Amino acid sequence: MNIGLIIIGDEILSGKRQDKHLAKVIELLAARGLALSWARYVGDDRPRITQALRDAFAGSDLVFCTGGIGATPDDHTRQSAAAALGVALQLHPEAKTLILERMRDVAAEQGLPFEPDRADNLHRLNMGVFPAGATLIPNPYNKIPGFSVGDVHFVPGFPVMAWPMIEWVLDRRYAHLHGGARTVERSVIVFGAMEASLTPLMETIETRFPGVKVFSLPSVDHPQWGRHIELGVKAATDPAEAFAALRAGLDQAGVRLGAEMVR
Repeated sequence: MNIGLIIIGDEILSGKRQDKHLAKVIELLAARGLALSWARYVGDDRPRITQALRDAFAGSDLVFCTGGIGATPDDHTRQSAAAALGVALQLHPEAKTLILERMRDVAAEQGLPFEPDRADNLHRLNMGVFPAGATLIPNPYNKIPGFSVGDVHFVPGFPVMAWPMIEWVLDRRYAHLHGGARTVERSVIVFGAMEASLTPLMETIETRFPGVKVFSLPSVDHPQWGRHIELGVKAATDPAEAFAALRAGLDQAGVRLGAEMVR
């Protein structure tokens, strides 16, 4: 099952905030033997968000979507999800209960009376208005839940909330997938060669060894190796035989080699 990530917010695209979700989601997945297949950044534009979510719902991937599920005018994710699904928005009864609990807690912390019918508190209930049929993702930080529809999961943009919520989804709903994307990499540092000259060898290796992927990572200013190419192979099991064939091809080409790595 492929895994995707949609990161929503003008603040990311404008540079006002640095995205932290991509690296963290990759880390959370890797800890469970999983890997991210794709990522998509979208600004606070309802038609664009709707299209991104329509694509997500139409596919078969597991998708996490961060940001835009609040109740301010620049939050469009809940509405876009409903539009993409062609369903109505409705106040989720469990979400309403959780939001009221949160408002009661805040009032108590501030030493104020709990006034659920106050205008701003009524407005906060919009954070529990989700597409019909959605299920909840618990939020251990402040109780305001995220939601899921099928294999598409929506969490807040705040990392302190989003990351444990993503972990909850991975561990509660997708434990059966854990370990399914573990790979072993073997690579070598290549000096003085161009990628174009190495391409026929790379293609030969992938043809000879089904299930093995060849990768080429060029660098022009590495602090240790300077200009070089890290050339390697990766697979679900140790691609030692494919790497030996790759090394043999490099030796035959007469290129200068450096350190070897196994990951």
